[in-house]
Amino acid sequence: MAKSLVDSMQMEVRSKQPCRKELDFVVPAETVKSELDKVLREFAYAVSIPGFRQGKAPAAMLKSKYANEIRQELERKIIYAAFELAGKDGSLDLVTCGIEGEPKLEFDQEFKFTLGVDTAPEFELTDYKAIKVKEELDAVTDEQIDERVKFYRTMYGNYTEVNGPAQKDDMLKVSYKSDFALPEDASAALKRQVEAESTFLWLSDPETIPGCTAALTGAEVGKEYTFKAEYPADYREAALAGKTVEYTVKVEGIQRRAELSDEELAEKARVKSVAEFRDMLRKAMEQENAAKQHNATVEKIYEELDKAIPEFELPPSILAAEVQKELQKMAREVVKSEEDAEKFKAALEENKKKAEEEAKKSLRRTFILRRIAKAENIKLEDDEVDTQLREMSRYYGYKEKEFRSMLEKNGGMDDIQLDMLSNKVLNHLAEMATK
Repeated sequence: MAKSLVDSMQMEVRSKQPCRKELDFVVPAETVKSELDKVLREFAYAVSIPGFRQGKAPAAMLKSKYANEIRQELERKIIYAAFELAGKDGSLDLVTCGIEGEPKLEFDQEFKFTLGVDTAPEFELTDYKAIKVKEELDAVTDEQIDERVKFYRTMYGNYTEVNGPAQKDDMLKVSYKSDFALPEDASAALKRQVEAESTFLWLSDPETIPGCTAALTGAEVGKEYTFKAEYPADYREAALAGKTVEYTVKVEGIQRRAELSDEELAEKARVKSVAEFRDMLRKAMEQENAAKQHNATVEKIYEELDKAIPEFELPPSILAAEVQKELQKMAREVVKSEEDAEKFKAALEENKKKAEEEAKKSLRRTFILRRIAKAENIKLEDDEVDTQLREMSRYYGYKEKEFRSMLEKNGGMDDIQLDMLSNKVLNHLAEMATK
């Protein structure tokens, strides 16, 4: 019986550095020829050549006319077989794999090429099954429910005109101007931010104008107030970011939410009574507490794992990619203007160090949990991934197919699956630790 392509290949493993190996492959000339014949038969049926029936075109003509395509398909099959051989006996825990250099395949010669692979770190796994955590669920008190009910009485309440000085959370009708010089190309939003007539200003977070709550608490109708607003460096309007602007505000009216009565609150909440509403709140708050407790439990378990496992080397190419992702994440969070970009570049080496620290923590966690997943035979099922993608696409407002396609193109699918697997492992550990 003829050997399969995988069995015909020779592989030699060379260690380059921790978590990085080079796999040298040799495919005998007779195997290359045998696989070439198969590819030629496939091409003969896939293409149409005038003067020949489907599948009957001569091999020499096919090789002459489609040499590049045939070579690419043959290389693809051989390299795919090399991936299979590399992971066949399980001795190499492969994480990433790629061709080294640009090997040239000839149809009548043996084919030699090298795969550069990252392997999972090697470390002693602690007795994670012995970790025990006492799970104490916080009880929901009547006082906490009273506070939540009061919050909803106010939140659902209607604003009504009031006399007397303004209080925090009031809504003020105001006209204001500032000393900020508008650029000629100022947007409508920027213009509204620095000057407005008879508009509404809420004395609550997030503030429309920085510092307005402190400046206008105690304000009275008909009076003018002046204060300085200090805009944060990451403010959404780049023209105001990091600037101090002086405002003059005239208060034209003050409105305050009136708390709802029991009947009004029940109607807003679509329940029969406030007692039923309190029961709903209790159940919801108990679920919140259970979720918080579960999160605290899994983090405590991981802390124990992390302390018990010594430091280990991480795959170099994966670490480099993760550092870049962390650096990009940092940039997205702080760079809101050209000035921010220059500051970020000026501190690039320091930012790279921070990114590397975070990347190492993240990858260490991933590999520890990945190792436990193997030990416990924990896997992700297709339907679990499908459900997660369905929920995420709905949340972000995409069609499911579009969302999946977008993730596959930008590499986000792997990240989601890794997160899901890590969470599944942590949930499994929490279940064992709290028995």
